[in-house]
Amino acid sequence: MKYLLFVSLMLVAATHTYAGSCLAGKDTIIVTLNHNDWVYKTNEKATFTIRVMSDGKAVKNVRLYYEVGREKMTPDKTDSVTLEDGLLKVEGGTLKDPGFLRCYVRGRVNGQLLTGMATAAFSPLEIKPTTTVPDDFEAFWDSAKANAAKIPMDVKATLMPERSDDKVNTFLVSIQSYEFKNRLYGILCVPKKEGKYPAILEVPGAGVRSYYGNKTMTVKGIITFQIGIHGIPVTMSGPVYDDLRFGALRDYQTYNLDDRDRYYYKRVYMGCIRAIDYIFSLPSFDGQNLAVSGGSQGGALAIVTAALDRRVKCLASFYPALSDLTGYLYNRAGGWPHLFTKANAAFTNKPDKINTSRYYDVVNFARLIKVPGFYSWGYNDVTCPPTSTYAAYNVITAPKQLLIAKETGHFSLESQRDKKNEWLLGLLLHKE
Repeated sequence: MKYLLFVSLMLVAATHTYAGSCLAGKDTIIVTLNHNDWVYKTNEKATFTIRVMSDGKAVKNVRLYYEVGREKMTPDKTDSVTLEDGLLKVEGGTLKDPGFLRCYVRGRVNGQLLTGMATAAFSPLEIKPTTTVPDDFEAFWDSAKANAAKIPMDVKATLMPERSDDKVNTFLVSIQSYEFKNRLYGILCVPKKEGKYPAILEVPGAGVRSYYGNKTMTVKGIITFQIGIHGIPVTMSGPVYDDLRFGALRDYQTYNLDDRDRYYYKRVYMGCIRAIDYIFSLPSFDGQNLAVSGGSQGGALAIVTAALDRRVKCLASFYPALSDLTGYLYNRAGGWPHLFTKANAAFTNKPDKINTSRYYDVVNFARLIKVPGFYSWGYNDVTCPPTSTYAAYNVITAPKQLLIAKETGHFSLESQRDKKNEWLLGLLLHKE
C-alpha cells in the first residue's frame, strides 16, 4: 500500500502554482501552518500564520476576523484583530484525538471582502468512523441486486454524429434500470477502430445537469460510459435542469430517508450496477478490465460500485461524499450531504433516518473493497470534510494510494486528475 503526501514532483509543482496564483496580481488572505505538510500528531501544537497580500506585497493595517476550531463545528477561538504589518501568528492549536483543526479568516482588503483558511490534520490515518454496519448489510444489498437483475435492460443507443469524430463514436444511451419503466441515461464513447477495449464507468457528482462524454480517455484506447443518476435524459437544455434542480429534484439526497427500501440512493446504487451490465454487453469491451471513477457524490458511487460488483477491477475516488454521515451526532464533521447537523435535527435526526443512513454510508461499503483504489482530496474541503473521507479511507484494506493536495477545497488540480488518469491507464492497459 502507498500513502502519497506530495511525493509526486508534479503535484508539488502544481501546489506551488496554486498557492502562487493567489499572490500574483490580486489581493488575498493566505493562511499557512508551521508544518509544511500540515500534518501533526495528536496533542502536538500547530501554529497558523495569516498574511494579507496585494500584488505579492504585505498589506498593513487590515482588520480581520478569524476563528479556529474543528471543521464544521462551533469554533473554539474567535477574535478580531488589526494586522499592522500584514502578518499574524495564531499559536497553540491542537487536538487530543484524531481529526482536523481549521483556521478560517475573513476581512476587507482594498474594499473587497476576502477569505482564507488552512486546516491542520492531527493523526488523520487514525480517524475511525462513527457509523456502524447493520447485521444484514450485505444480505440487504445482495437482495437488492438480485431483484434489479430481473429487470430487462431494454437498451436504446443512438449515435451522436455531432459528438463523434474519426477516432471516437459517441452514443446517447438509455437502459432500463432497477424497476420496470425506470431509465438510466448516459453518454457512451467507444474507439472507432475495431478491437476489444477496457472500460471506465464514470459516475457523477451531485446535482442535476447534462453530460457530454469523455473522449479524452477514449482516444487513449478506453471505452467510457458517463452516466446521470436521476432517470432523466442527459442532453437537454440548461434551463430544464435548473427547473429540476430547484423544483422536483431539490434536496433529492433526503428523499425517503426514513425507509431503507425507498431511499433515493437505492435506485442510484442499483443504476451503477446496471451500467456495468451494459458495459459487459458491448461487443467492443474486452470483458475483463473495468474501472469506476468519480468525485464527490461520484467518489462515493465509485466506492459503492466497486464494493457491490466484483466485476470492477479498480477504482478512483476523489473526496467521496456520503462518508461517515453520523459524524455530527458525535460532535465532529460528517460527510455530505450533512444530514445530521444540529440545524437539520428536527427533520433528520430520527432513529429511522439514522438507521437508513447506515445502509448507504460509504464507510460500510469501503470495508468491502477488494480491488486497488486511487484516492485524492484536500484538507480545506468544506463540502466533503476530510474527517469524513478519512473515516472511509482508513477502513479500506485493499491496495490503496492516497494523493493529498492539502490547500485544495472541493475541487481537484489538473495534476491530481493527470495522476489519476495515469494510474487508471496503467492498470487497464497493463502498462505497470
